[in-house]
Amino acid sequence: MSTDETTAATMATTATAPEDSPFRPDPGARDQARQFVLPLVVRIERTAPPARTDALEASARAVLVLLGDERSSGGGEWAQAVRDWQDARIRKVVRRARGAEWRRAEALPGITVTGETAEVRVFPPVPVDDWPRDLARLQVSGTDLDDPEPPAGPDPGLPVLWLSPGLDMSAGKAMAQAGHGAQLAWWELPDEHRTAWRDAGFPLAVRTADPAHWRELTSAGLPLVRDAGFTEIAPGSCTVVADHPALRRGRS
Repeated sequence: MSTDETTAATMATTATAPEDSPFRPDPGARDQARQFVLPLVVRIERTAPPARTDALEASARAVLVLLGDERSSGGGEWAQAVRDWQDARIRKVVRRARGAEWRRAEALPGITVTGETAEVRVFPPVPVDDWPRDLARLQVSGTDLDDPEPPAGPDPGLPVLWLSPGLDMSAGKAMAQAGHGAQLAWWELPDEHRTAWRDAGFPLAVRTADPAHWRELTSAGLPLVRDAGFTEIAPGSCTVVADHPALRRGRS
C-alpha cells in the first residue's frame, strides 16, 4: 500500500448499517468482509473554492445519485461493488482536486454533482487498499472551506441533514458525514418515497442544529450517524441526523 493509500484508509469515515437493513447486520461479519470505500472528490480551485454548505449538500446528493443510479443495482456494472461496499463498513473518503487533477478524475467512471458553487464527483466503491492511481494521488487533508455568510434556514418540507453542534469537523469530514446521513435516510425510506426523491433530483439541505434542537432530533427515532472515530472525533460520536419528512411522518 502506498503512502497516499495508507492516508486514505486512515482518513476514511465510517457509518454502520441499521440492524434491520438489507445488508450484513452482524458487526463481526462486516469487519471480516473485505473493506471497500466510496471515493468522493471535491473540486477546489485556488481562485474559486466552493462554499462549505454547498459542498456538503453536493456531497450528500452525490451519494444518493450513485445509490439511485441503475448501474448500482441489479445487474448494473457497479452493482457488485456497491453490494460489497454496503456489506462491509460504509466508508467514504473525500479528496480534493483542481486543474489537471480534476480533469483526470473526471475521466474515470463516476458521476459529477454540481451545486451553486460546488462540484463533487462520486465514483463506484473500490477496495480500501486498491484505489485507482489518479484518485490515490489526490490529497485528503486540508479539505476545509468556509461559507461567505451563514446559510439561511432550510425550506419547510425539505429533507435536512442536521449536523451536531458540539463537534468541530473539517469540511472533508463533514462532507462524508452528510453522505452517511443521506445514505441512512435512503435505506429507511419506502420505495415510493425513494422514487419520488430521486425523480425530484434529491433536494436536501445540510445545516448545523442548535443544541436544544439537536437533543430533540437525537431522541426522535430518525436515522442517526455514529462515526467510527478513525479521524478528528471520538469513536461513537453522533454526527448527523437525517430528518426526511417521510421518515418523521412514519414516527409520529
